[in-house]
Amino acid sequence: MLESSLESIRIDKWLWTARFFKTRSLASEAVAGGKIHVDKQRVKPSKDIKIGAKLSIHKDGAEWLITIAGIAKQRVSAKEAALLYEESVESLEKRQKQVEIRREERQFLGFRKPEHKPNKKNRELIHQFKRAD
Repeated sequence: MLESSLESIRIDKWLWTARFFKTRSLASEAVAGGKIHVDKQRVKPSKDIKIGAKLSIHKDGAEWLITIAGIAKQRVSAKEAALLYEESVESLEKRQKQVEIRREERQFLGFRKPEHKPNKKNRELIHQFKRAD
């Protein structure tokens, strides 16, 4: 599915095809908001990027430092998407440390996943509580 005939693609479309964002509009908002840098430069969502460009992606408190290795016309599977870029070793190690720290913080603070979603009655009670000032 990787296309070698494509020389360049819009950055927002590439971020979507490489599965960094669920929708293209989310990718576009991230680029416009300064969360994505190409070769250490802030860019617009319409910026065309080529293979070999270096990206810095800030998302959900994590940072990816990657080099574009491929371009796809359409959104591809997660396995194929992983082939579209190469992440630096430092970036990978830093993200793994951040995940470990967050996991330890959750355990320390006693965070538990809720057993179930609130039903209609519980949601109404929550809304009433929030409205009460």
